[in-house]
Amino acid sequence: MSRQLRLGAFMRPTTIHTGAWRYPGAYPDANFNFEHLKRFAQTLERGRFDAFFMADHLAVLNMPLDALKHSHTVTSFEPMTLLPALAAVTERIGLIATASTTFDAPYHVARRFASLDHISAGRAGWNLVTTSNPDAALNFGLDEHMEHDERYRRAREFFDVVTGLWDSWADDAFIRDTASGTFFDPQKLHVLNYKSDYFSVRGPLNIARPVQGWPVIVQAGSSEAGRQIAAETAEVVFTAQTLLEDGKRFFADVKGRMEKIGRARDHMKILPAAFVVVGDSLDEAREIRARLDTFVHYESGLASLSIALGHDVSGFDPDGPLPEIPETNASRTARQRVIEWAQRDGLTIRQLAQRIGGYSGLEMVGTPATIADQMEQWLVEEGSDGFNVMFSHLPGGLDDFVDKVVPELQKRGLFRREYEGKTLRENLGLPRPENRFFAT
Repeated sequence: MSRQLRLGAFMRPTTIHTGAWRYPGAYPDANFNFEHLKRFAQTLERGRFDAFFMADHLAVLNMPLDALKHSHTVTSFEPMTLLPALAAVTERIGLIATASTTFDAPYHVARRFASLDHISAGRAGWNLVTTSNPDAALNFGLDEHMEHDERYRRAREFFDVVTGLWDSWADDAFIRDTASGTFFDPQKLHVLNYKSDYFSVRGPLNIARPVQGWPVIVQAGSSEAGRQIAAETAEVVFTAQTLLEDGKRFFADVKGRMEKIGRARDHMKILPAAFVVVGDSLDEAREIRARLDTFVHYESGLASLSIALGHDVSGFDPDGPLPEIPETNASRTARQRVIEWAQRDGLTIRQLAQRIGGYSGLEMVGTPATIADQMEQWLVEEGSDGFNVMFSHLPGGLDDFVDKVVPELQKRGLFRREYEGKTLRENLGLPRPENRFFAT
């Protein structure tokens, strides 16, 4: 078949399941142990994954300490320190990290990701996020979070500034002529001089144009504003549809928006998050999932539920239904998803907390064959271009996926046996952007 699966690996935290660090054989310190993370990245590369993805968080105290003390998400390396180190011990796998458009400066982001792209020989990706966690604002001199739609307006301009800075130099600007003593051609340098209500950035960037032209642009919002900025800017979209029909609607919507503004549909890869539990039998996979869930503390699950809703629900009857929850300035998509689960499945707050505390999105719990069946169906029916895989526990869940599921996908012709190229763009089948200031 012509279309093949694209697979990213969600690696910060090393697994999303809040009880996974306690699972027998798991590495409890994996988030903050470079040797473990190096092993994971090399295993993913052996499995021919497209990318190692680090979500980033800018706040720790986002839930009560009695709940937070059970979580393995409180510590992690800073992404742009870790990923260059991983670039040195890998050769082909992409390296994607989050950087916030709300709490960072465009010049910083442009510089860091350009550096990573050069250090990795063209394997960098920038996950453009507006940061939904309101507690992050308190770490950056703000008393309250920027309003949702304003965050996206700022993000759209932020993208323009960053990509403009990446285009500061023509690809052949650095002539390094030792005879004449001329290091670069001044005619191939552009000064951005960007000014708006949000930004004033002169430029140029003090780093040569990235190997890929631009690092791959990744976006994760699913709200109306998020979908539109994705259609305009993103080349990979991480999303959170749990049902195939919802995935198909999202896929058609965002790719349709792309076409309306003149972008080719295949120039974006939509990768829903998929929590994968592999067993040699369906019963074994279900037992692994059930055992994982026994390690989730109710307090932790309840705090995760409050974060998803943007509203503290600890005072409500845990065995009663979810009451009406007012809108907040947190992620609208996550909030709506939880409310729909509660209404559709008749879940109590306790049951919702257990689901959220373990994992509550798209699950693939089964054998290598049944997991491959699900992935193939999503691909063939255009629910996705692949998946951002979340492993049940590490290293066991990762090893099982690479050693058992990947060969099944390869046997079916759904996934590569070798990388197509050296850069992340080449492996994803994405074009190299033209420099807007210098024709090639």
